[in-house]
Amino acid sequence: MTTATRQRRPSKDSSISSATTRVLALDAGNYDLKFYDGTGHPKAIRSVRYQLPQGRDPVRYTDASPLIELPDGTRYHFGAQAYKYRRQQQTVIENKVELSRLHLYACLEPWNGSTEFAMHLYASTPEPNKNDEAIRKQLLGMHEFKRNDIDYRVMVERVEVEREGMGAYRYAKQMGLIPDGGYTIVIDIGGGTWLTRLVDAEGEVIDENVMDRGGAYELATSISFDKRLTNALGTTADPSLVMDGFRVEHTYADTGISWSGWLDEHLEPWFKGIFQTVKAQYTPYMARVTRFLVTGGSTHLISERLAGRKLFAVMGDPQFANVRGLFLLSTDVQLCMTTK
Repeated sequence: MTTATRQRRPSKDSSISSATTRVLALDAGNYDLKFYDGTGHPKAIRSVRYQLPQGRDPVRYTDASPLIELPDGTRYHFGAQAYKYRRQQQTVIENKVELSRLHLYACLEPWNGSTEFAMHLYASTPEPNKNDEAIRKQLLGMHEFKRNDIDYRVMVERVEVEREGMGAYRYAKQMGLIPDGGYTIVIDIGGGTWLTRLVDAEGEVIDENVMDRGGAYELATSISFDKRLTNALGTTADPSLVMDGFRVEHTYADTGISWSGWLDEHLEPWFKGIFQTVKAQYTPYMARVTRFLVTGGSTHLISERLAGRKLFAVMGDPQFANVRGLFLLSTDVQLCMTTK
């Protein structure tokens, strides 16, 4: 019986005995799934997947491009390897909240040599007030699945859901990038969305704005319709491949065709649109703003334009700033429990 068709019998024992509990921070973004357990450097998996038909063998799978199999035999191949199939599903054009369980499975590597453990999970979402309950419902409890043909049994005992972007704020504060007084405007520019949080000196969010669209995917879509690209390709351009090209010298897949020479024609209005919206949103507060914190996986597209501006701080390694801050939340909670 092949991996594709093999079914696992449900475990009779639903409990997991573990001397310790794994802690994981998960930032399931539209472009990348980022995760961090406090050791080494945070990791990322490209947030694209392919659902394999029962009769098809998968291409090679790795930790960076894992193959997930559910108890009913349904299989999903995540990451860059998903591009080797004819069609892929892109999180950036879907509702990522509904994919929370699958995204967690993709990011769960063995821990302490075992694939059976209890865990506490720290996640983020742009609008916790809307999505907190749905995310918790998907993630709390026992999970049994296969990852890269290895059985996992994971009991998620605790789920904390934070505002997206506030992890980066917490991490920036630890690094000394946030002044002691005044307000900070966090600008988190992601793959599908961008958002802002107005935060006071005590770390309280006093205003916010979440744009459902307008992230790097919108910029990529604009470039994908440019005739200079489509004429060079001889066909239509895929915005998702343009997004990938943002990280490899603005080149389209393996064609060698680049839009770097005319990128600014699309980048300038996209950049201005974001910051004009920010200014309009927070005009009444501007006199008290002492820092603009720019973060998110698409920050590299505009970092040069912000260099040297006195009020601006651009996160280093911005792709992982939020997930690092989410993990700091776990240490704060543990410290609070200890002191009690």
